[in-house]
Amino acid sequence: MARSSKKKQPANNEEARAEKKKEVIEVEGIVKTALPNAMFEVELPNEHRVLAGISGRMRMNYIRILLGDRVLVELSPYDLTRGRITYRFR
Repeated sequence: MARSSKKKQPANNEEARAEKKKEVIEVEGIVKTALPNAMFEVELPNEHRVLAGISGRMRMNYIRILLGDRVLVELSPYDLTRGRITYRFR
């Protein structure tokens, strides 16, 4: 009776994305500075500043981010000084 050593993989991409989504911290902030290479300095409500880049979906859809825009930032629990901009509020 040999047991399979393979780990159970999620049934589809949505489940895999949902599992990864649990690990991130989502925070709303305001873009304060535009830096080279599509990086931005975003100020959070607690007045901390994080360095954030644009997510791939926002790049594909040519969503422009300007100074003063309200954005949603995903932060990794491992490094709270860097993040990814995932949404620009209107």
